[in-house]
Amino acid sequence: MRKPIIAGNWKMNMTPTEARKLVDALAPLVADAACEVVICPPYVDLAFVADLLPGTNIALGAQNVHWAEKGAFTGEISAPMLKELGVKYVIVGHSERRQYFGETDETVNLRTKAAINAGITPIICVGESLEQRENGVTDAVVTVQTVAALKDMPEAAVKGLVIAYEPIWAIGTGKTATKEEANETIKVIRDAIRGVFGEAVAAEVRIQYGGSMNPKNASELMAMPEIDGGLIGGASLKPEDFARVVKY
Repeated sequence: MRKPIIAGNWKMNMTPTEARKLVDALAPLVADAACEVVICPPYVDLAFVADLLPGTNIALGAQNVHWAEKGAFTGEISAPMLKELGVKYVIVGHSERRQYFGETDETVNLRTKAAINAGITPIICVGESLEQRENGVTDAVVTVQTVAALKDMPEAAVKGLVIAYEPIWAIGTGKTATKEEANETIKVIRDAIRGVFGEAVAAEVRIQYGGSMNPKNASELMAMPEIDGGLIGGASLKPEDFARVVKY
């Protein structure tokens, strides 16, 4: 059985002071969660939040990582830097990174490898635009993105990573795929992994849904056999809402 994982992506929200209030409120609400709980604050909050998490069941995640260990990459953060802060997970290839900051399938692959080499579990994001869905190429898009992200990676590393299916048209819009649509596309992603790495690996990879999962739809989405968790945006900024998703 794959253990469900619910991760909160704070995006560019929360000052350190606000982060303390959020974590202080959230920790007791999710203390008895049956799933894995992760929060991904902005970089400036990471060290601060790391000090708040010992004694809780909340793991620390980051929102991006560079592929080099160090160097002349102004504004970037390396995997060893994140590792020293206690970061356990890192989001790679989020659609906003692809759309606004030039992320490509190749750089997603490089960042993924850097995270794994540092002992950090990547949460690799894949997903289609509204135009791609309307043109009927969703399956092809997520297959290409998944295979490219995992290029030249060992089976053992792939087993332990997380993939988030995030239909771009559903992020921050309040729209969401039906539970059947989400389950079907996540199955396509798992089939893509199966095609490269085999059944045993595909059966172990956890695949989240990342398109506006919230307290109202979490239980029906999580009831689907292929969905192993959620990558939560807006709802993760409200302790009560995020806790309700965690306890779907």
